Amino acid sequence: MGRSPLSGWPMLRRLRRAGFSTTVFGYLAALESFASIVHRLRDRIQQIAHAGPYIVVGHSLGGVLLRAAIGELPSSIMPSHIYLLGSPITTSRLAIKLRANPVFKAFAGDCGQLLASEERMKRVASVNGPVTAIVGVRGFTGANSPFGFEANDGVVAVSEASAEWLTSKVELPVMHTFLPASSSVANIIINTYAADAG
Repeated sequence: MGRSPLSGWPMLRRLRRAGFSTTVFGYLAALESFASIVHRLRDRIQQIAHAGPYIVVGHSLGGVLLRAAIGELPSSIMPSHIYLLGSPITTSRLAIKLRANPVFKAFAGDCGQLLASEERMKRVASVNGPVTAIVGVRGFTGANSPFGFEANDGVVAVSEASAEWLTSKVELPVMHTFLPASSSVANIIINTYAADAG
């Protein structure tokens, strides 16, 4: 939300050098409903799935969209691994705090309202199969932080990106915005893929 597919360019370049074929998916939260983005993403994943085994990586809202889209896929074309980068699994306390703000409403649209809704977030599917959450912990903490003393990446708290159904969770000293560009994130994906394949 508020980024373009180019934000992941350094990670994508590293993955390509490791032999991955990559593609990106873009959306504009201010102009599209959550449901319409999910349907486009589901169709895109189905096209990719016909080419053979694949993995998916979603940053922030992108991970929420991925979970919703994957929940609509037939079991025969599920990804071999899902990576959620700083992606809230529960409601986002920043979205809750900002949901009535007119600037946030215009910028984040329906997707921002979803992130603030416990009922709607509960309806976004948990995912079967290997799922790795990669969570930043470089955010500000303390009495004046919206997260108090809880570890966070500046936008999402560790607890908001946690669930029992995750296969693994990795915490990195990275801010939310920089997770898609992190070489550490790329290395985790490369190493996990090698372990899954071995």
